[in-house]
Amino acid sequence: MKVAIVGASGYAGGELCRLLQYHSQAEVTCVTSRKLAGTPLEDVHPQLKGFYKPLLNFSNPEVDDIDADVAFLAVPHTAAMAYAGKLLSRGIKVVDLSADYRLRKEIFEKVYGVLHTDYFEAPYGIPELHRRDCINAKFVSNPGCFPTGATLAAAPLAKYANNIIFDSKTGVSGAGDNPSATTHYPNVGDNVGPYKWTSHRHLAEMKQEIAFLGSKANVYFTPHLVPVNRGILTTAHILLNEPMEQKEVEKLYQEFYKNEYFVRYQKPILAAVRGSNFCDVMVESEGTRVVACSAIDNLVKGASGQAIQNMNLMCGFKENDGLTGAGLFP
Repeated sequence: MKVAIVGASGYAGGELCRLLQYHSQAEVTCVTSRKLAGTPLEDVHPQLKGFYKPLLNFSNPEVDDIDADVAFLAVPHTAAMAYAGKLLSRGIKVVDLSADYRLRKEIFEKVYGVLHTDYFEAPYGIPELHRRDCINAKFVSNPGCFPTGATLAAAPLAKYANNIIFDSKTGVSGAGDNPSATTHYPNVGDNVGPYKWTSHRHLAEMKQEIAFLGSKANVYFTPHLVPVNRGILTTAHILLNEPMEQKEVEKLYQEFYKNEYFVRYQKPILAAVRGSNFCDVMVESEGTRVVACSAIDNLVKGASGQAIQNMNLMCGFKENDGLTGAGLFP
């Protein structure tokens, strides 16, 4: 199966190239970049040196010239809508890593401040919650990294809650590969800083998914930047309508995720999921407040790994094909 990665020069594109090397059915045949056309892939992603033979170079084809069975859109938010419909019209299956199709049209336009020029409804690709919609789909919208970790932390208890407060600590790679004052080492090292305290764009996805789970809970979210490259550790304060004991809560989580390969009930440690597609979750109850913590790699389960998981569902492959690697602890 031929795979194209549109916008392959960033961290998510590099992770797609890395992980797809371990896939039994997929071959990356096209990696695009407007600025890097003609540049060898390994010059931008040195971790891939020797893995692509013959050597794969970046190209900048027109949308109608992309030759693939599946295309991943690893382009910035608001840019994917220019590609999605055209690729679909040519029979190419698409997994979109941007935010362009995660939300209803009116909510997207309000949150991102732009008009959507090619809107259609698409499955929201957290497979643990929306697997039926993703199986055999022609297009899947890959979720944001924060909503993935947060939603999986709270999902089993969401319908019992009246308020859910998400507090996430994220690694610097979540900001992308373009340097900025925010990601400048002296501003990040030996420091922890909240940002977009009440207004992060991913809050809309969290509210959407908590409502999907049958909950009327109020949802709040504050992210913090921490001095690590990869990973998101989310603490969810789940305030319940009625108290639950520890054993009851643990049973809910273990039952909810008992058939999920990529969700493990164990103490969340960032290093234990680094480089992997796993989400580790654990809970502790004090009655009407349950603290649920999750850990994911923001570039894998939070982006490229989950995108491949969705591709596998879309194409009828084994769901964990290419994604069975363990985390890089310590």
